[in-house]
Amino acid sequence: MTEHSILQIEPIAEIRTDFREKFGLPRQSGLVPELRGEIVFRPAYSQPEAVRGIEAFSHLWLIWGFHAAQKQAGKGWSATVRPPRLGGNTRLGVFATRAPYRPNPLGLSCVRLEAVCAEEQPVRLLVSGIDLLDGTPIYDIKPYIPVADCKPEASEGYTAETRQHALTVNFPTELLAQLPAEKQQAALDVLRLDPRPGYSDDPDRIYGISFAGCDIRFRVADAVLTVCEVVTAN
Repeated sequence: MTEHSILQIEPIAEIRTDFREKFGLPRQSGLVPELRGEIVFRPAYSQPEAVRGIEAFSHLWLIWGFHAAQKQAGKGWSATVRPPRLGGNTRLGVFATRAPYRPNPLGLSCVRLEAVCAEEQPVRLLVSGIDLLDGTPIYDIKPYIPVADCKPEASEGYTAETRQHALTVNFPTELLAQLPAEKQQAALDVLRLDPRPGYSDDPDRIYGISFAGCDIRFRVADAVLTVCEVVTAN
């Protein structure tokens, strides 16, 4: 093993979001444009000079860590995984998926840059279209460059079979009103994407997602998701 074979990295920031649990998170970034997050730089990297010029870009790449997956005892990497959206029975190679249990548990997200807050400490970036848990460590940030990063001719792999899946959402007005007004559309879109894994289809089961300080509980039957309760989280 050479001295160059090991890369040691540390977080430069953490992101603050409305998700305290993995269940309900969009499966990819950009699927729910209304979902917002705040990237907060750690003291060693909280320098206005480090983000100089970043406001000229509309989108950013975030390289981050699957910290919640790492905390689960006994979970290591596997050469094959079962993508939940494929029903949990089809195995694919881990490098053909974005599963969290990887040799190096790193994630990649493309987000929209909404604002740069560099005139106060800590330096912060406000972003949207997120798919990250609250507290996710951010290891690097790079600008999205359309001429290099956009490949319209790219093939979709197995995601071509699953990307059109969506539910009709019945969220009673009086329950929706319990969420902050600026979070309501994001909640509707998160539910429309169907938070359940593909192998879970019990019409009598009550599911719940933790979002924006609330526990949103719902049932799904015949491709219609009905919210039955909204409980303020403790």
